[in-house]
Amino acid sequence: MPFSFPTGRAPFAVAAAACALALTTLVGCSDGGGGGSSSATKSGASPSAGGGTQVTISNFKFQPASLTVAPGAKITVVNNDTTTHTFTADKGGSFDTGDIAPGKSATVTAPSSAGAFPFHCTIHPFMKGTLTVK
Repeated sequence: MPFSFPTGRAPFAVAAAACALALTTLVGCSDGGGGGSSSATKSGASPSAGGGTQVTISNFKFQPASLTVAPGAKITVVNNDTTTHTFTADKGGSFDTGDIAPGKSATVTAPSSAGAFPFHCTIHPFMKGTLTVK
């Protein structure tokens, strides 16, 4: 007796959903390499070896998520996670590390003007924080 394939929309919908999930996982969690430099600094975070401020990314969270730095301060962002992340200002392009691969770091310079600068990871938009410059 020959094998017959299931008919109807249900098997197709299940297969399409599985493919979409696999593709989303691969694209969202791929290691895009990179790392870059830009500008930003923090206080309330760990000092980096160079005397600036350090933000750590771990378990899909910025630590600290809120930090305060002086204008023009240097901020080193260390990715201790298993996937690529970014540290990017929400508006105006004030700072952006570009892609930071797992185990790598990037340094940015804080804006020269005082204010609150919300930031996020462009790859994982649910990761958020605020940089305060004063």
